[in-house]
Amino acid sequence: MPIKEKFTLFHFVNYAVFAIITLICVFPFYYLFINTISNNDLSSRGLVMFYPKDIHWTNYTDVFRIPGLGQAALVSAGRTVLGTILTVAASAFLGYLFTKQMWGRSFWYRFLIITMYFNAGLIPWYLTMLQLGLTNNFWAYILPAIVQPFFIILVKTFVESTPLALQESAQIDGAGYFTIFAKIIFPLITPILATIAIFSAVTQWNSFTDTLFLITDQNLFTLQFILYRYMNEATSIAQLMKQSSGAMMDLSNMATPTSIQTTVSMVVVLPILLVYPFFQRFFVKGIMIGAVKG
Repeated sequence: MPIKEKFTLFHFVNYAVFAIITLICVFPFYYLFINTISNNDLSSRGLVMFYPKDIHWTNYTDVFRIPGLGQAALVSAGRTVLGTILTVAASAFLGYLFTKQMWGRSFWYRFLIITMYFNAGLIPWYLTMLQLGLTNNFWAYILPAIVQPFFIILVKTFVESTPLALQESAQIDGAGYFTIFAKIIFPLITPILATIAIFSAVTQWNSFTDTLFLITDQNLFTLQFILYRYMNEATSIAQLMKQSSGAMMDLSNMATPTSIQTTVSMVVVLPILLVYPFFQRFFVKGIMIGAVKG
């Protein structure tokens, strides 16, 4: 029979520390949410701290009336889904190829690693994107992110930890690289691919600098860029909402810069916040399986 572990002072301190860390991580999201549903006047004066006051949902109905928000959500979702799929596919296949004997493998692998430490800078990057026709182009969100050196290294390390005999037996039966990858390697490396998918999806969803530098077409704006712009223009947007809502509107529900900022932030953060926990369990398994050899 298993021996019950005695609850010691160490366990108490351990649980207490992790509970505090959890509270520190969760509280900012909770604080953001209660300010979106509380009295806007009290929220703007910093009087909503630990629990909501005068609950209402007007902020969300007002924010969803912001022009371009729905289109921005579609663009963000599209770049996240498509970008993640292509990044995972490229990382999986290139990581697998770097474990095989191929022409110039050492050179190309070192060349790939060098790109992690050096880059030409912002202006050369912009000029390159301009020459490639990737300004005001949806593919500006997708193409530069397909090849990610760090992800390729993760896959390569993971593949090297899988039994080599599986690949050798398939080669004896006449299978080529593509067949071995599709039918043997790919099913084995799904934990690390799930980890890469989350890293890529979070990066794609949260990115807004590429929109800032490359996009002027409002139909290609992303949610994060909308958040960035509205955070800077919250005062003027609040004034417009007050005017459109009528002079008799209750002051507690009247839009303020704080209500605009917190509500738009919540709308942008919520989708990835809901998806993230379902994939978080792959992190430890995906990273650790390929971390130890032998």
